[in-house]
Amino acid sequence: MYERDDDEREFDLRWADGAEHKEPSARARMLAARWKENPPAPQPFRAAADPVKPRRSSWISTAVVLGSVVAIILLLGYINFRAPY
Repeated sequence: MYERDDDEREFDLRWADGAEHKEPSARARMLAARWKENPPAPQPFRAAADPVKPRRSSWISTAVVLGSVVAIILLLGYINFRAPY
């Protein structure tokens, strides 16, 4: 049963792949219709990127995170030290 289904499916795929005319995808049809009325402006290959604002140093972020972790550890240690047993 399974072998016959696989053979039929493979035949269907070969038949579909061998078609002379293949219909374009919905996105390709949509873009073709849109570009017919309003063609896109030409773009150079690998257009220059917009200037990027310099980011803050990653050291600042690292210091903030590590400082927060140390503060939490000290706070939990202080609370545990003050708690009566």
